[in-house]
Amino acid sequence: MSVSPSAPVSPAAPAQAPTQADLLDFVRRTAADSELIASLPLDPEGRTWVRLEGPGGSEAWLIGWPPGSGTGWHDHADSVGAFLTAAGELKENSLAARLPSHGWKTLELEEGVDRERRLPTGKGRAFGHHHVHEVLNESTEEHAISVHAYYPPLPQIRRYSRTGPVLRLEQVERPEDWQ
Repeated sequence: MSVSPSAPVSPAAPAQAPTQADLLDFVRRTAADSELIASLPLDPEGRTWVRLEGPGGSEAWLIGWPPGSGTGWHDHADSVGAFLTAAGELKENSLAARLPSHGWKTLELEEGVDRERRLPTGKGRAFGHHHVHEVLNESTEEHAISVHAYYPPLPQIRRYSRTGPVLRLEQVERPEDWQ
């Protein structure tokens, strides 16, 4: 069968944005690449990272966590994401509460919103928009390594401080601050 030059050409379907499940599948497959995981330079003093090519235009990172390191409380704004521990163990503390996305500096959290997850090697999770959490390597001796993916690519990260039930917005970072 031939197509004549005058035949209408249907436009290419727009690329579908990766879902949380797609991102989780990507971080699982990437974490299984032992050569990639072993290639990450580890620093005994601070986190290290390498940017990866994520699926469907997503932003992805391979991150090394020295003993005792963590992110502090933060969210990824309007991005959905997934992460998985590729080596060692991480702990995630999160809030099971939808926070307002704009117009506040300090919130008093209700009781019962705290969640804790242990993520040993091979375990991960996906999360939605405005997910507030902190990720920690509580080991005193071993590095941890994880793979993260976000879509859309991170427009900003909001950083918070927390004292008891009080959550305070401290800083808004943009991509130029961490790339």
